[in-house]
Amino acid sequence: MATAAIEEPQLLKSLRWYDGFVIALANPGFLIGSLGFSIGVLGGWGAMLLWGISMFLGVLQNWIYAETASMFPQKSGGIALYANEGWKRYFTLVGPVATFGYWFAWSTVLSIFGIVVGSLIQTQWFSKSTWTLWDGSVHLTLAHFIGIAAILLVWGANMRGIRPTLWMGYVTGALLMVPLTVFIIVPYFTGSWSSGNMHLTITGPWGGWQLALVWLYIMGWSAYGVETCAAFAPEYKDTQRDTNIALKTSALFSLVVYLLLPLGISGVTGSAAAAANPTGFYVGAFEKITGSTAVSGLMVILLCASLILSMNTATADGSRALYGIAKEGLTIKQLHFLSKHHVPSRAMTLDMVMNIGLILFVGSTLSILVAGNLGYIAAHVFALTGFLLLRKDRPGWPRPIKVSAIWLPIAGFLALANLVFIVVGNMYPEVSGYGSLKTTLIGVAVLCISIIMYVIRRVVQDRQPLRLREEPELLPAEVGVGASGAVPTSGTG
Repeated sequence: MATAAIEEPQLLKSLRWYDGFVIALANPGFLIGSLGFSIGVLGGWGAMLLWGISMFLGVLQNWIYAETASMFPQKSGGIALYANEGWKRYFTLVGPVATFGYWFAWSTVLSIFGIVVGSLIQTQWFSKSTWTLWDGSVHLTLAHFIGIAAILLVWGANMRGIRPTLWMGYVTGALLMVPLTVFIIVPYFTGSWSSGNMHLTITGPWGGWQLALVWLYIMGWSAYGVETCAAFAPEYKDTQRDTNIALKTSALFSLVVYLLLPLGISGVTGSAAAAANPTGFYVGAFEKITGSTAVSGLMVILLCASLILSMNTATADGSRALYGIAKEGLTIKQLHFLSKHHVPSRAMTLDMVMNIGLILFVGSTLSILVAGNLGYIAAHVFALTGFLLLRKDRPGWPRPIKVSAIWLPIAGFLALANLVFIVVGNMYPEVSGYGSLKTTLIGVAVLCISIIMYVIRRVVQDRQPLRLREEPELLPAEVGVGASGAVPTSGTG
């Protein structure tokens, strides 16, 4: 009897390192979304200092993730899956917690920046629109509904495949360069920058350290996002080379932006304007720098385009993370699905629906950020310690990119620092001025849901016993052969 084999759709290998770099251009957009809140609380000098520190930590982490990405070139979903590989020998529940927390944080970018886009548009062109609609949880404004429309736009583009996603990325990435240039360089030539607008207000308990640690916890959600390049590892044409270059170039570029953007815009607006309108104060900054409301409108369009880029990347990254989680058996199998366009369409649709719900029932951008941050920073703790465990437990595993021994204590330091950020950030969420017990509980609930979904997948769908420890393979199936077909070699970072 003849049988027909149906080939499962695969992620296409169509990206180069510069495509990954463009995808990671979302990272400056992440800064734009949170910068006003930080300037209002920390002052210009304080915001510049802490954003620079947070991004520097992100750069160090990317150097380490280049090694783990090269170890598992076929895993879609990024650093949380590397954490699962390192930890499953010791505690299998780390996998679903890290991966689900990672996905939720990336997914919430859609609702956060959808609201920011809506706020910018409302501030610039519909400032007299003051109506609100109470849904029982949030006083919805025009900005919220514009945000929902932006989510639907990005979802529709991503559903068509990786190429439309990339084209949207290139167009919006090019537009992003214009407002970045205006904020970072132009103020010093127009005379709109003043050192009198710069302040350092990192004060309070522990000599200001409590406030600083809480904000470093919040900032990690934005600064660490350059690791997104690793989530697309299976889709690079030369997985090891392209992933490595994309991770490092995007991190270094973002470090420059994270230092200079807070400096430039704070010197123009001061902390009071940022505190008064954390998401819309860019409009006033444009007007002050350019001296024209007409040019200001154009700049807002460009800024909104850059935020759409962030949402575009979040949809692509978050959906691949969810797809990778399901493929690894860490959540329900229905999400292990690619459409005819070779994209995880079910995961994208789930992201879209969840984020519309966050806009309708949470509302505040920083509140949504804090809610997703617990799982995201925890994913980095597990990924960094997972790197150390993989070095110990799988010394013979091929490492086409192998960082030098000095990175082992650096990884330990980074993991400990992030753990401190988590503890202090969740003990004193109100210190930021925007966190609360409610947002912390949402983050905890997401992690609890991840364990429930894992149990359903393992016990109900796969009909396997629930084990708290699993012995991993000590060597891959084809030892010594890299993803591009070449014998792997070791390098240093």
